[in-house]
Amino acid sequence: MTATSSPSTTEHKRPNYVMIWLYLFVLTVAEVALAFELPLSRNVKLLLLLFLAVWKALLVALFFMHLKFERWRLRLIFIVPLPLAAILVTAVIMEKVW
Repeated sequence: MTATSSPSTTEHKRPNYVMIWLYLFVLTVAEVALAFELPLSRNVKLLLLLFLAVWKALLVALFFMHLKFERWRLRLIFIVPLPLAAILVTAVIMEKVW
């Protein structure tokens, strides 16, 4: 008889969570400074704030949700609903225009 083998697991290097937290903290400080202190046009501020928010969300998803170390199929399950969310947010924004 053969012994049942468990699913193969690959060991990955454990990320430095304190450093990731520090990156997130610095990005948050940058967002607050950008929103309240920098004399930029409203549209430029919104684009920069959106970029910083997406960057922070990617850091959280990749490291704290461990998506960086998962197979592509599991990443795809995470990625597929994002266009739907973008469509719904756009619809809510456009509702004010109508």
